[in-house]
Amino acid sequence: MTDILMPKATAVWLVDNSSLTFEQIADFCGLHPLEVRGIADGDVARDIRGADPLVNGQLTRDELDKAQSDSSYRMKAVVSRHAELLKPAKAPPRYTPVSRRQDRPDAIMWFVKNHPEVADAQIAKLLGTTKATIETVRNRTHWNSANIKPVDPVTLGLVGQIALDEVIKKAAEKKAREDARKGGATLQSADAEPAAEAEFEPEAAERRDHHTAESVFGSND
Repeated sequence: MTDILMPKATAVWLVDNSSLTFEQIADFCGLHPLEVRGIADGDVARDIRGADPLVNGQLTRDELDKAQSDSSYRMKAVVSRHAELLKPAKAPPRYTPVSRRQDRPDAIMWFVKNHPEVADAQIAKLLGTTKATIETVRNRTHWNSANIKPVDPVTLGLVGQIALDEVIKKAAEKKAREDARKGGATLQSADAEPAAEAEFEPEAAERRDHHTAESVFGSND
């Protein structure tokens, strides 16, 4: 059975406008026969308006007629154009022209030299390469290491500038978060002014004696 749009609304229409059995409707709509019986009794989908599968392009008149004339026949749904449009679009795998594939090592080296914070998985996805190839370029074990030089992948035509900027930005933000977790408290800036030292005052016992006339000449007593 092919999944259809609005199965309950379709079942409502088939209950009201055809002589199909509950089992036939349930099979076509992907419902349980008891649920279809509940629709017929008004206990289920009471507020749902019926949807004509013939108008929606999910069922042909021939299929409906066959099913109504033979209770053992199970209708086959037509693939709806609307259903195809509603399916999430899956991005096709990145394809790199053969003429550009030889430039991948140069682009990988550019990442290694200029943006080491970008993970190998991100590079592989962006350039359509493998982690093994990235590792050989980084370790200089690639078969063509002598001729590999760092070149911007945008210049090579392997990726667009917006996509490149987005990958670099995400990698930088992730690294900043990791550094913050590892670094703990923020170190004081070297430009910060040192705290003012307290003014030195000698202890009272160490201060120079303050002479008075009485201490020099003595008292009159």
